[in-house]
Amino acid sequence: MSGRGALSQVIPPEALGLLSERDPVLGGVIDRVGAFEPSHEPDLWWSLVDAIISQQLSVKAAATIAARVAALGLDGQRPTPEAVLEISDETFRACGLSRAKTLYVKDLAAKWLDDTLEPHRLHSLSDDGVVEHLVRVKGIGRWTAEMFLIFTLRRPDVLPVDDLGLRVAVQRAYGLPKRPGRAELERIGSAWRPYRSAATLVLWRSLKAPAA
Repeated sequence: MSGRGALSQVIPPEALGLLSERDPVLGGVIDRVGAFEPSHEPDLWWSLVDAIISQQLSVKAAATIAARVAALGLDGQRPTPEAVLEISDETFRACGLSRAKTLYVKDLAAKWLDDTLEPHRLHSLSDDGVVEHLVRVKGIGRWTAEMFLIFTLRRPDVLPVDDLGLRVAVQRAYGLPKRPGRAELERIGSAWRPYRSAATLVLWRSLKAPAA
């Protein structure tokens, strides 16, 4: 992953046509799910808090807990890193955060404030540089960093090879006998450069689309 800078769209206008031309199987999926632009969270701090909250939870459960945590801020605002460090573990637990995620959110806040993280640099780092930067925080691994790249920094060429949903979608779309591993997913996805984020989003969406 080597993209730099922020883009206004994760799926640029030319992306779906190029993907369909290069990969007829993916083109069929694109025809079925249609064009769309995913949701965007521009707040770097909150997007990482939300990413930690959302790990291994359903979308509905994660949204409920994130809303409770967001309500802990002053005057209707989301809690700042400073506020997170002042909020008790018990309060976070009452919102539905596990002990581990409470630790992770507080570690994120501490590293945000002590310059371990340099959020002002994130937009200028390469994709791999962003991953290397973010995994300094407890509880943020490569997958979480890749979600940040796609949905917050809106990078166009991210392929989260460890994502279960993507592996299931590729297995179904390509009629594979089993879920692809990293190497096979990289091989199939090589045709999607430089728009692997767009391909990933389309394949994720295909899991909820009516069968062909």
